[in-house]
Amino acid sequence: MTASPFDHPFLAGLLGDDEIASYFSAEADIRAMLSFEAALAKAEAAHGLVPGEAARRITDTCVAFSPDVSGLRSATARDGVVVPDLVKQLRAAVGEEAAKSLHLGATSQDVIDTSLMIRLKAVTFLFAGRLSTIAAGLYALDHKFGHNRLMGHTRMQPAIPITVCDRLNAWRAPLAIYRDRLTEQSFPVQFGGAAGTLDKLGPQAAAVRASLAQELGLTDAPQWQSGRLPIADIAGLFSSISGSLGKMGQDIALLAQAGNEIEIAGGGTSSAMVHKQNPVSAEVLVSLARFNATALSGIHQSLVHEQERSGAAWTLEWLLLPQMTMATAASLRLAGELAGNIKRLGTA
Repeated sequence: MTASPFDHPFLAGLLGDDEIASYFSAEADIRAMLSFEAALAKAEAAHGLVPGEAARRITDTCVAFSPDVSGLRSATARDGVVVPDLVKQLRAAVGEEAAKSLHLGATSQDVIDTSLMIRLKAVTFLFAGRLSTIAAGLYALDHKFGHNRLMGHTRMQPAIPITVCDRLNAWRAPLAIYRDRLTEQSFPVQFGGAAGTLDKLGPQAAAVRASLAQELGLTDAPQWQSGRLPIADIAGLFSSISGSLGKMGQDIALLAQAGNEIEIAGGGTSSAMVHKQNPVSAEVLVSLARFNATALSGIHQSLVHEQERSGAAWTLEWLLLPQMTMATAASLRLAGELAGNIKRLGTA
């Protein structure tokens, strides 16, 4: 049993997404955090801050290292973050000499935020592909039914006749914009050290950060540990994507209510009324859009990071952003399926 519908034993069949959920597993997070530590050692060795042999030892150990997760759980309850115990375990694995070079100049937030950026970059690549798939499905519907007629509605009242093409254009137009924004989205490395000043690296700080970003395939940027615009930007984009797909879902649900303008395969059955085919996917698109719109207000609350680091605002992000990502994933999955299940749209 789980409190989250996104990985619930049966609700996940409706709201889950196994492909995207894997990026928010403990294993994926730990692997990304270990990638940070290995890349940091390489970057610091390249600039002469740690011995090359120590960096190689750290890199090799990070590739094969499997931490004691139960120990991480207990330590996180105490420390509020997983990194101190992860680094402690990793230092024991790399050995005393190389351990001196591990995590040099970094802090827990650097590791956690950069892990998130690594994983979100991969997720948005997948989201861009799904948007292309949905757009292709809508183009296919346009080819089949674009010249059919629909009744246009304004303010929920019949207005003037339109074509199916007109309605499909309204659904499709935002998708290319979102796809471009996803592919252009910046995913910056977070590297600021104890208070954002990288004080332990001295004049080499900016060069090491640039090398670290290059190693990880992220954007080089000044530390953003208390300025959370990267988080707010991606959350806002996710909410916009699910919102536009929710508009599509709402329109389809209303078309299904009218009864004679759309035919959808695979509708949901009713336990009480065997004749019904409920537009389940369309309804859930509306729910997910509203969920993300609500969660986005919480992300905007988390912009208030007091002073150089906030434990409270940071934890709020952990509660909200993974859920928003999963809601967006479910929206994209359902919208793609729904476009493929439309068997008739409009009247000839």
